[in-house]
Amino acid sequence: MNFVVNGVRAVVFGFHKQVFFLNIKALTLVLLDLPYMLFFSTYTLLVLFWAEIYHQARSMPTEKLRIFYISINGAIYVIQFGIWLYLGLDENVIIQFIGKIYIAVVSVIAALGFVIYGGRLFFMLRRFPIESKGRRKKLHEVGSVTAICFTCFVIRCFVVLLSAFDSDASLDVMYHPVLNLIYYMLAEILPSALVLFILRKLPPKRISAQYHAIH
Repeated sequence: MNFVVNGVRAVVFGFHKQVFFLNIKALTLVLLDLPYMLFFSTYTLLVLFWAEIYHQARSMPTEKLRIFYISINGAIYVIQFGIWLYLGLDENVIIQFIGKIYIAVVSVIAALGFVIYGGRLFFMLRRFPIESKGRRKKLHEVGSVTAICFTCFVIRCFVVLLSAFDSDASLDVMYHPVLNLIYYMLAEILPSALVLFILRKLPPKRISAQYHAIH
């Protein structure tokens, strides 16, 4: 999913001028905002994983967590596509403003998800015995990823809100490539790279139990 997100963003950057010269403004907004929606789904999937671990550790039911994740993401995409569709029919300034506020709200939802379940998992791990194998490593992983993801979604929320209330503060404009680079570096590229680096070690492969001849 990280590959898809950054691949789509790379294509948008590669055809940056063509994107802004499109006759339909709604299509420009789709190309600029769709990678972020995919970014949101990618990292809330990590929140889902942490929520399942936390619920299992607390002997709480986990069956509804995935349904909740799919429902939340589905509703967010439906509303976003509705905004894009409306803008395709009528380039209303008020709807554009609502669209930016909506992206800010989505960012807040993601940030809260990391604070709630990242924080719960972190403090649960802290209560494990000090001599527990892997305790320090897991604490570092959960704490670092929570801080990184929370920060990147808060940055996104702040910048989007700023651009909603001040048109001169918008970064998604053709003539500010350096500002665009800094913004997306802080909001998407750097967080993705750091999270992938922190979680780079895959779990060991399961070895199926086999019968061996007794000598």
